[in-house]
Amino acid sequence: MQRSPESDAFYRHVAQTSDSPLGLEIVSAGGSYLKMRDGREIIDFISGIAVCTLGHGHPEVVRAVQEQAARHMHVMVYGEFVQRPQSTLAQHLTSLLPDSLDRIYFVNSGTEANEAALKLAKKHTGRHRFVAFRNGYHGDTQGALSVTGRDIYRKPFEPLLPDVHFCEFNDPAAVDAITPETAAVILEPIQGEGGIIPAKQEWLRAVRERCDQTECLLIFDEIQSGFGRTGTLFAFEHYGVVPDILTMAKAMGGGMPLGGLASSSEIFRAFRVDPPLNHVTTFGGHPVSCAAADAALRVLLREGLMERATVIERTACDVLKGDAIVEVRGRGAMLGLQISDAETTRKSVAYCLNEHGILLGWTLHSDTLIRLAPPLIIDQDLLEQTLVKIRDAVDICKIQAAR
Repeated sequence: MQRSPESDAFYRHVAQTSDSPLGLEIVSAGGSYLKMRDGREIIDFISGIAVCTLGHGHPEVVRAVQEQAARHMHVMVYGEFVQRPQSTLAQHLTSLLPDSLDRIYFVNSGTEANEAALKLAKKHTGRHRFVAFRNGYHGDTQGALSVTGRDIYRKPFEPLLPDVHFCEFNDPAAVDAITPETAAVILEPIQGEGGIIPAKQEWLRAVRERCDQTECLLIFDEIQSGFGRTGTLFAFEHYGVVPDILTMAKAMGGGMPLGGLASSSEIFRAFRVDPPLNHVTTFGGHPVSCAAADAALRVLLREGLMERATVIERTACDVLKGDAIVEVRGRGAMLGLQISDAETTRKSVAYCLNEHGILLGWTLHSDTLIRLAPPLIIDQDLLEQTLVKIRDAVDICKIQAAR
């Protein structure tokens, strides 16, 4: 097929991150669907990697973007001017969080949120040692990569931050690695890139207790698990364990770029002194993104979409059964479909896209796991039909892989 001018420019001038990008040319998107230049519609069953919780182009989010863009866009670096979208979102979001998380620092992305969290922990505690976990993923910039527990990502860019101690996720022995020299422990309550692995409740509580004993900070990376995806606003609510710093992004902006970290006024004071302005951002908390985020949060709460995540999980567990399906794990609409072998997994993802127009995700950590993260607004009939097609595709591809 002859390339369009846009596609030609993509391959010639946009820096690529792999030798074989999907290269789907998207001309519009709405609800659970992406529309391609050739007229085909694709079911987005990964929600832009857990970003589009409300689906694509939700009218209230679009309206908020349009109205704020008409008022003003960028006017000053973060933290200097009072801007209504920032103040409104911060007040709304902190009202939904535990009292100890009473302030939000806005950034542009999840990686930036984690970078800021690491700096804040060092500045507040005066320490520089971190405890992180194997197969955890926190981003690709230098600091975030330093606490990411995957050598395949780390090795090309070493040396990274020194004094990061990696432990096994859910291993009770990890508690012993948390010492009075530790600035912070950083972890995902549900490891995403690591294979959709939920933390065990008693283990997470033990980590919290040890952090309290050593007076180090506990950072929860909820970049992927936040904003209703697991059935609560944030996954930590399932555990009854509150972090000292909570990082967020992805679905936060309703499709617009936005990230943030929540913590206490006491901890955030470290960013204000010795010297002032020791962590700043030009575009963090962009007013258009904040307006979109507040609109998306209001829809999420009003429409009961967090409860919808629980229905998605239950439906997926009921439908996705077969000889090649080892298990469905995760929580809410953050699920991992474990397949018996790598060849069946690879073929299944391709078959679903090419034969059924279903876009699935997989994790670079495991070649036998398919990530499922449908938008929470997906129609129940479409959800069930899509899951049946995925199940049948896995069966077909298992037979093909065995030949």
